[in-house]
Parts: sequence; C-alpha cells; structure tokens
Amino acid sequence: MAAADLRPASAEKPVFADDFENGTDRWEMLDPATWKHGLRDGSNVIEITDRKSEYAPPVRSPLHVALIKGLELGSFEIQFRVKSTKDTGNHRDCCVFFNYTDDQHFYYVHLGAVPDPHSGQIMIVNEAPRLALTKNETKTPWDDQWHNVKLVRDVESGLIAIYFDDMETPHMKVVDKTFTKGRIGIGSFDDLNAFDDVVITAK
Repeated sequence: MAAADLRPASAEKPVFADDFENGTDRWEMLDPATWKHGLRDGSNVIEITDRKSEYAPPVRSPLHVALIKGLELGSFEIQFRVKSTKDTGNHRDCCVFFNYTDDQHFYYVHLGAVPDPHSGQIMIVNEAPRLALTKNETKTPWDDQWHNVKLVRDVESGLIAIYFDDMETPHMKVVDKTFTKGRIGIGSFDDLNAFDDVVITAK
C-alpha cells in the first residue's frame, strides 16, 4: 500500500509522508540500536528489533521511540500501517507519540492488546511516570497481519482520538489540553513492530 492510499478523501496536502523507500534520514530513533530499516512483505519499513533498550527515560515511559525530525504540530492527523512481529501476550502493543517537547512532556497512545491502567490507554507523561487519561476496556485485536492506525489531535477542543482499522469509530478518545504543540513519533513500549506508509496532515 502506498503512502498516498492512506490519505482521507477530503484531506489537505500532507505536511509529511514517508514510505521508507529512501531510508530513515527523516527520523530520530532515541535508541538507534533497536531499530532497523529494510524489506518486509515486499516494502521498505522501519522495524523494532529488540524488546530491551539502552534508552533510559527519566520517568517510566516507552523505550522504543522514533520521532520525526523538524516537524512540530499542535493539531494534526497521522495515519500509518503497523505490523506486530512478536506475540507478547496481553501487553502486545504499538505506540503513537505526539505534542512531544522532551522526554518528560508528551502524550502517547498505547495500543495494548488487553487494557488495564497501564496498557491500552491514552497516556500522558508530565514530569512523572506515564498516567492513563482514559479508562478504556476495549481490546486491541492484534494478530500477525498489517493494520491501519489513525490518530487525530485537535488542540482547540482538546480532542485526542485513536482509530485501529475502523477509520470511522474511535478505538479510544479523550479530551485534554495539557500540551498543545510538539513532535510526533511512532514506536512501542517494549514490543516488536514494523511500520510503513506514514502520512501526516496539519489541521
């Protein structure tokens, strides 16, 4: 699937799109040793290669973070494809990072397989270990196939909405206005994923 295929029909021109056919120069991996670029299922992707990481965040938060270079947004929409490459049980996940200003100030969505207060929630990191903003009880239906993810952030209303395969009905949503601008990224708390076809539009 090409990156353009993920654009909503009425979307503005993307401010960022990457299908990884030209490498990873547009990305900053906080622990480059746990990421690789290469072919999977006939397409170039970026992929987490090790559950452990040398990256040691100052407060408890995800270990595998790939941030887009040179892009800071308030309101935006991101879409991408993701494939979980190892079944780790209830906390099998991927993460989306946004309004990221530094390693102690950001939001992230944790798409964990089985939700609990630390999995499968929309999270905030604000000079303290990650805290759930939601009380989600809906499982994320991970398997070994590719899935489509969309996140919508509107800073004026405070809306954060995450979609998993179903692009019409949010998998989770919440309203929060703590952070209003920052970097955007993808990754995982401590699991293995491949990512492709990242498209971002500003709102």
